[in-house]
This record gives sequence, structure tokens and C-alpha cells, in this order.
Amino acid sequence: MSIWFQEYSLDDISALQRENMGGHIGIEIVRIGPDHLDARMPVDERTTQPDGILHGGASVALAETLGSIGGTMIVDRERYQVVGQEINANHLRPVREGFVHGSARPIHIGRRSQVWAIEIVDDNQRLVCISRLTLAVIERQPR
Repeated sequence: MSIWFQEYSLDDISALQRENMGGHIGIEIVRIGPDHLDARMPVDERTTQPDGILHGGASVALAETLGSIGGTMIVDRERYQVVGQEINANHLRPVREGFVHGSARPIHIGRRSQVWAIEIVDDNQRLVCISRLTLAVIERQPR
């Protein structure tokens, strides 16, 4: 049984982030599971720090992108939006090349808040970063 408010395709989800931070740093949503969302991000000049290793901020951007997209997919987008309230991350292993792969799963889905756990691994499935994101669910404001 799926947790998503409606059925989404990978193209639908890609359109949500094409012209914002996730798109600019190369985050690509690669799988929508019944209760999780998976993405990958390149380790390249956009996502590394001066010493050539994955920037911790890029890992956090991947985590928040995954959790926020997942949170958005759970609510009725006509009525609600999700906004980040708090994120933490433990950086466990450096990465110099290839891709990192993130997977986000909800820990709590409430009417007014959501909590997401995001794990990021390298191409060899070694844990790189673990993060927890808290989202507020608010009424959609007109643009």
C-alpha cells in the first residue's frame, strides 16, 4: 500500500525540482517506492569542497530535497505545502568521485508535521551520511 496522496511518475517528480537547487546540483530522483523515495547526486565540481571531497552541505541538500519532495507527495498539493523546520546530519565517510545515493522514508506522518530519515551511501553501498528532517505541513499560500 502506497503512502503517496496520488500516483506520481518520475517525470512528475523531476519537474518539481528542475529549476531549483536540486536540479542545479544534479540531484536525480531515480525510484518511487510504496513508502520511500530514492535519488542520486554526482560527486563533481558542483558538490565538492576545495579538497575534492563531497561537501557536507551538498549531502544535506540531497537529504532535504528527498525529504521535502517525499513530504510534498504525501499531502494534497492544492491545499497544503511542506516546509523544513529542522534538519540534522552526521557525515560518516568522505567521497571523492562517482555518485552518492539517497533514500528517504517517513518516520512520522502527522496532520501538521512529518519526520523523515534519509540515508546516503556511496557507489559501494557504504554509509556516507545519515540525516533526519522535520517538516511542517501548512496551508498553501497564494503566490
